[in-house]
Amino acid sequence: MANAETTLQQQIRLALGTRTDLRLFRNQVGQLPDPRTGRPVQFGLARGSADLIGWRTITVTPEMVGTQLAVFTSIEIKTPNGRIRPEQHAWQRTVSNAGGIAGIARSIQDANDLVR
Repeated sequence: MANAETTLQQQIRLALGTRTDLRLFRNQVGQLPDPRTGRPVQFGLARGSADLIGWRTITVTPEMVGTQLAVFTSIEIKTPNGRIRPEQHAWQRTVSNAGGIAGIARSIQDANDLVR
């Protein structure tokens, strides 16, 4: 049975999946032992990176001749009582400081508000 955070993540992905200006992907981060060597193998984008990553397409101002850009988007999913780890805060700051969209979603409404 899925935990509450996984269920919320699936609900958010479904709710936002109908938007044509947004593309999000599951980013599973972790480590497992290589079955042949036993050495740890890291997977996922980076330690602290968000559960959902992707982009939101925007159209720039007329001065830029209507060019469309993809804005990196990073959504960390947490239950109402879920805690954000320091490396997750650092990831969000880094994405935001670089001009991307980053934040925490504790509900579908939170996720919608982030990508607005």
